[in-house]
Amino acid sequence: MRPQRRDSTVHRLFLLLLSALLATAALAVTAVPAGAATTTIAVNGGSTGRTFDGVGAISGGGGNSRLLIDYPPAQRAQILDYLFKPGYGAAVQLLKLEIGGDANSTDGSEPSHRHVRGETNCNAGYEFWLGEQAVARNPGIKLVALPWAAPGWVGGGNFWSQDMIDYDISWLDCAKQHGLTVSYLGGWNERGHDKTWYVNLRSALNARGYGAVQIVGDDTGWNTADDMLSDSRFNAAVGVVGAHYPCGYLSEATTCASSANAVATGKPLWAGEFGSQDFNTGAAAYIRTITRGYLDGQMTGFMNWPLVAALYSNLPYSTVGLATANTPWSGAYQLGKNLWANAQVAQFTQPGWKFLTGSASGYLGGNRANGSYISLKSTIGADYSTIYETTGATAAQTVDVTTSGGLNSGTVHVWSTDLASSNAADYFVRQADVTPSSGKYSLTLQPNRIYTVTTTTGQGKGTATSPTAGTLSLPYSDSFDSYAARSAAKYFSDMQGSFEVRPCAAGRGGQCLQQVAPVRPINWQDDSDAFTLVGDPHWSNYTVSADIDMQQAGTVTLLGRAGTQNRPQSHQAAYQLRIADTGSWSIAKNSSGGVLTTLTSGPARRWA
Repeated sequence: MRPQRRDSTVHRLFLLLLSALLATAALAVTAVPAGAATTTIAVNGGSTGRTFDGVGAISGGGGNSRLLIDYPPAQRAQILDYLFKPGYGAAVQLLKLEIGGDANSTDGSEPSHRHVRGETNCNAGYEFWLGEQAVARNPGIKLVALPWAAPGWVGGGNFWSQDMIDYDISWLDCAKQHGLTVSYLGGWNERGHDKTWYVNLRSALNARGYGAVQIVGDDTGWNTADDMLSDSRFNAAVGVVGAHYPCGYLSEATTCASSANAVATGKPLWAGEFGSQDFNTGAAAYIRTITRGYLDGQMTGFMNWPLVAALYSNLPYSTVGLATANTPWSGAYQLGKNLWANAQVAQFTQPGWKFLTGSASGYLGGNRANGSYISLKSTIGADYSTIYETTGATAAQTVDVTTSGGLNSGTVHVWSTDLASSNAADYFVRQADVTPSSGKYSLTLQPNRIYTVTTTTGQGKGTATSPTAGTLSLPYSDSFDSYAARSAAKYFSDMQGSFEVRPCAAGRGGQCLQQVAPVRPINWQDDSDAFTLVGDPHWSNYTVSADIDMQQAGTVTLLGRAGTQNRPQSHQAAYQLRIADTGSWSIAKNSSGGVLTTLTSGPARRWA
């Protein structure tokens, strides 16, 4: 690769080039099999519980959506349709967007809209773009915003500051410029809470015209509720109690408790982040988190981390999400069972629906091992839906259902996903309709399935297909001259700091890729030098070159044959050519465990 030049305003800049060393479900609506377990269910429209807030996913925490914007328009639109379009795919109802802070927040560094105080770029990054795409497909989607990190100028390095409140509100202002209405705002991802800061945030939101934005506290654990019950001002400031991984981190999600104090607040309770599991093998835990999150913990909102794995395959969590999209040059993508698990809920409900209580929601046969189910009703009309999961069952079961309380007693439509199958044709399949008799009907449920029984219509399964994956052709180069100023460069994925295309300095014409975060950020995970990734993991036997303009004393490092990156981001396996501003140099090898070994070095020389 031969870019024109890259300006640096931090001590070291890394440009990484990746190399080859990276290293149909059947629902039997028939006679009940002999000996099959039977559950009697009364779905009563007059027995309502908490309000459903939605199911969805998270873009951020961080950099996991980065490559999606660089996909060819046709395939990019297909992926977005599968994620957001009602009646087509996941039909995401809640979308959390990261408020970028120029620091790594798991798989990359999301760019800030304010790298320095007083200078705002509302077109920074890709989260506003993603929000626009989501809303264009589903105007009813609810947007959530949350920071993981912040630029170092904020509060002089203190996150819990007035600067951070102003920073969040300026991000909301940018969202408004993009036509986005943000319904929920969090504090600091998984870093607890400062009660006074939350109270001040509420006051500032009200004063700045964002009184309708609800604050989520605190995107860590349920102990937020303990402080809410003992502090009336804090309780008034928080609109939603949100905890992360309430069913256990990377667990089977068989039990999903909240806390007595959380329920006692009377506020909506959310699994503000769950998942972190493979886009196929995580589907059973995915649906259990939703059904059992309500049954065990009265949770009403659910967001999987992340939305999509649109990131390089050498990074952590490269197959985690609802879909994978890691080769934008080829347009290839894969849809996971997680996507269809979300569809089995989202295509049959809407935020604002009511959960139904009594035997309308519960455990099949009263036994967790058999599976679980939840029923919800529309607040407009008489429609209802029941979602069943039999992910732990070993035999067929039957449910005898009776509807009452003003619910629609007509034909019910049945859709299912076979989680035991590796054939995509077995996911989200419409089965034969069932016609109740006097409001009663029976179904036989097979093991390891998700079923949705509904009186609603309009569901569908998208038909777009992915092209075959391919490699990024060589030779590859980028002069950066084709981009708008202050934008990201194609395929570059920042790991720490923020790299933007800007006019070259020091008398050189054209545009350069510049690292523009001038000071150490308020990190969410460990710090490192600023660096960015670009390339195809399948490249081999290639030569790379770059023109570098160092604008201050320090070291620039060019990495090649980059391999596995483990957390934190400094644990990036690669060979390094390190050149100091004095001209001295060294060649080193870094391991995925973060062990740096110098292989050779030399005195100052002229580099051309």
